[in-house]
Amino acid sequence: LWPPSQTTRQVLVDRIVKNLTTPSILSRKYGLLSKEEAEEDAKQIESAAFSAANQHFEKEPDSDGASTVQVYARESSKLMVEVVKRGPRPKEDRDIIPDLLSDHESVFDISGGRRAFIDAEEAKELLKPLKEPENKYTKICFSNRSFGLPAAHVAASILSNLKNQLTEVDLSDFVSRRPEPEAIEVMRMFSSALEGCDLSYLNLSNNTLGERGIRAFGDLLRSQENLVELYLMNAGGVALAEALATCTLLKKLDLRDNVFGTEAGIALSRGLSGHANLIEIHLGHLNLEDEAAIAILNALETCPSSIEALEMAGNAITSEAAPAIAACITSKKDSLTKLNLSENELKDAGAVAIGRAVAVEEEFGRLMMVDLSSNGIGSGGARILAKAVAGKPVFRLLNINGNFISNKGIEDVREIFQNSPRMLGPLDANNPDGEDDD
Repeated sequence: LWPPSQTTRQVLVDRIVKNLTTPSILSRKYGLLSKEEAEEDAKQIESAAFSAANQHFEKEPDSDGASTVQVYARESSKLMVEVVKRGPRPKEDRDIIPDLLSDHESVFDISGGRRAFIDAEEAKELLKPLKEPENKYTKICFSNRSFGLPAAHVAASILSNLKNQLTEVDLSDFVSRRPEPEAIEVMRMFSSALEGCDLSYLNLSNNTLGERGIRAFGDLLRSQENLVELYLMNAGGVALAEALATCTLLKKLDLRDNVFGTEAGIALSRGLSGHANLIEIHLGHLNLEDEAAIAILNALETCPSSIEALEMAGNAITSEAAPAIAACITSKKDSLTKLNLSENELKDAGAVAIGRAVAVEEEFGRLMMVDLSSNGIGSGGARILAKAVAGKPVFRLLNINGNFISNKGIEDVREIFQNSPRMLGPLDANNPDGEDDD
């Protein structure tokens, strides 16, 4: 069953192109790719999936290839969803998709298959390729495998010998269902083994780290001077914010789904002002509220970064923070492509402030997506937002679903987008009988 013929590989590419260019619920939210961009991405997706499957096949040379075909299908589906959620990009920004670069000689990945505990003997066998002299592995992924102390001892001794060659490390979800004391000690061991690596990418997401977990990784985080991408979804608070101050080359920061609260949010704001290279920052569902949100927005406003994507969804932000939002996005008017403030409490006053900031003619020329869904916005705010973005040259999607827009307000908004109806997201969750300020 493996490897597939060139014809079979091309059939998959064609199928991916069709999926990327067919309207769907996701494309309505994130934007629909052009055929040209979809063809570029589809080729990269298939190539990356093929490389990942080949790597899997090499570990099971006696198999009939059935499990390898499953890896091929799973990887291509996963990467396709990532591209859909990324959405379309201006032509000049279409680099090779970083997440799709997959050279089987440099990537060591044991994340495939079902989530499982690893004992010391299995760790020795699984990680044997990393001990081979002059191996070329620069990227490792231990996600989806749960390391206890015996397995961690094996892994740490191997990783400590790879410090000079590793550039990307994925340890997401690698202590699943372990007792907290054991999980913390495993984290310390990995942190100590990797301390001093010159990493550009680090993923510690979904380990339910908390403050103790973040401190366990403190040595590793503090030793990073060239980190470009850091993913810490479902992690910790103040200790993390303090550690970020040392990683000043970050381009992408993803802290979604952490219980930060105001104190940790303010601590985070102090470290952000030095991050001049940030292009994406995801701060959704951190429980920031106005005080911390304003502190972060003020820090980003004064930071000389060219932010392209700003997300602060689900943080109980009210119209009190609207002036700070407007000032922040105005300072990024030449670079901002996506703004996500969904699931907050901005209401009409907040929507109006944001709309007026964006509406300035010949500014925000790269803006493609604005999401202010579920914010208690009425017809007045909806109209101003619609007018603000409708004439932007590359704009793709306005999401104002789940608000309190009257039936007349919906008609007005649809009329504003009458020449480009696909730019307006669905309004099926809108409540016309809500607290419309119109």
